[in-house]
Amino acid sequence: MPATDDAASRVDRLIDFLARSPSPWHATANLAARLEAAGYRRLDETECWQLALGGRYYVTRNDSSLIALQLPTEPLAALRMVGAHTDSPALRLKPEPAVVSQGWLQLGVQVYGGALLAPWFDRDLGLAGRVHVRRADGGLQGVLLDVAEPIAIIPSLAIHLDREANSGRALNPQTQMAPLLMQGGDAPDLDRLLKTWIARQHDIDVAEIVDFELGFYDVQPPSRVGVNRELLASARLDNLLSCFIGVEALLACDGTQGAVFVANDHEEVGSASACGAQGPFLADVLRRVNSALGEAGDEGFVRLIQRSLMISCDNAHAVHPNFADKHDPGHGPRLNAGPVIKTNASQRYATNSATAALFQDLCREADVPVQQFVTRADMGCGSTIGPITATELGVPTIDVGVPQFGMHSIRETAGTHDPEYLIRALTAFFERPSLKVE
Repeated sequence: MPATDDAASRVDRLIDFLARSPSPWHATANLAARLEAAGYRRLDETECWQLALGGRYYVTRNDSSLIALQLPTEPLAALRMVGAHTDSPALRLKPEPAVVSQGWLQLGVQVYGGALLAPWFDRDLGLAGRVHVRRADGGLQGVLLDVAEPIAIIPSLAIHLDREANSGRALNPQTQMAPLLMQGGDAPDLDRLLKTWIARQHDIDVAEIVDFELGFYDVQPPSRVGVNRELLASARLDNLLSCFIGVEALLACDGTQGAVFVANDHEEVGSASACGAQGPFLADVLRRVNSALGEAGDEGFVRLIQRSLMISCDNAHAVHPNFADKHDPGHGPRLNAGPVIKTNASQRYATNSATAALFQDLCREADVPVQQFVTRADMGCGSTIGPITATELGVPTIDVGVPQFGMHSIRETAGTHDPEYLIRALTAFFERPSLKVE
């Protein structure tokens, strides 16, 4: 695909978004800011909503999940929905993380999601997430924290002390992956550092750290890679790439049709939470929309859902040139060759022939190439919010995604052309007058 000024500027915005979103809470705040700048109005779930045709709104839950609503200019008949998730595999701090060993203050971690552990060694690690504090005036306040500097590291063990290190040795996250934070430190030093970092970023006098949800991340910024800069290397491409793409498509469309973008938290750990895809967040919001603008009652809601469609966007496994045998020979998606339709006979993906046919038609209309992915018959398959959302709502669903290398690594790789391809396809979806497949 020839590079355009708009496509290049989108990659620049994508890189900026990835760099400023080291946690689900930061990602959600950045998505919300982008929507507000485009005229979307924030809704509060605890208040009565006044919705209008043609209105543009968004709502968050847990500060880590977001739903954006573009209501149609004509009476509500169907919704074009795109789903993604804000969380990524990571190392999260334990509630009492301080560990002192051999003169070092280390921080105990829990593995969040199915992380590739080996790439976490020898990285410059920052710390980010959400903290709840008691201010000096006695009030409780939740704040976002991003210590975007190399404050910790997990050193590798020298090959001389572990001659089997290159033979697939298993890693123990309890005993072998506590990052080094400070030489000669102790638990009070961590409390002091957290208060200092929070005060520096929010200009508040912190009396007490009441609780936190913090995780480490690689502070190396995203970058274009390759002689022709055809690759994008970054942390958290799975699945902040889809979050960015979904919002970009929503803001690029003509705004005439009913459109929804949902970004759930907790996909990497099963989606079973109040703000996850298995929880009631999306259904709660859609019921309120239908109550205000659609056909009354449960039957009206079911009719709305059955006239709608969900495109679940989560990255796909590109065929790796060094490990091509890990793919089915006929289903090896390539970087920069367009979005991937993901299919699984055991319903690990929600795609069926009707939804896949409609997506292929969208790509044809938008002049976007499209690819197919299915795992080898002798290998297991991951999953997405697609089957969960389809199960919870009953909405027809398809699973698609941008191809990438190194999924669940601390640093992943995608193609720089593919985001634009998927944005064009999703923009066509948001503008499509009819979702009916004959």
